Amino acid sequence: MMSTSKQEMNKIYEDPFKGRAVLINYCSRQRVTDFPEMKEVSDVVYGSYEPDAELIAELAFFSEGVKITIVLGTWCGDSKMQVPRFFKVIDALGISNQNVTIICTDGEKKTENGLLDHLDIIQVPTFIFYRRGEEAGRIVESPQTTLENEMLNILKK
Repeated sequence: MMSTSKQEMNKIYEDPFKGRAVLINYCSRQRVTDFPEMKEVSDVVYGSYEPDAELIAELAFFSEGVKITIVLGTWCGDSKMQVPRFFKVIDALGISNQNVTIICTDGEKKTENGLLDHLDIIQVPTFIFYRRGEEAGRIVESPQTTLENEMLNILKK
């Protein structure tokens, strides 16, 4: 059982469920991308992913004022593939890191102090989009099409 102490940013946790160190709680983008288990694939995935330029141009119109929460597991194969791609999309859109909250989970998709209790997280990664403080939609695990296409469908509503 994890402690209920004050949450530590970028906390490394020895996860008994996964049998290795993982990040939990709030994390910075830099810490996630530099975490050894993520870094081994994230640099390659980020570098090789080419977001659809037409969709990015259309998304730019709809992404103004959007806030995003990313829930991921540094141990999770889908997180290792989708999170770097998502970073590439938001970089292409010029979305500031200040508008993105990153929460890392342990192998049971838990954090400390009930950080995820209100988010109904079943699978990771989960990308949650907020407009005017309300959830506009989410992409769970892997997109059915592409991240930028599903993001556009969510934000056009």
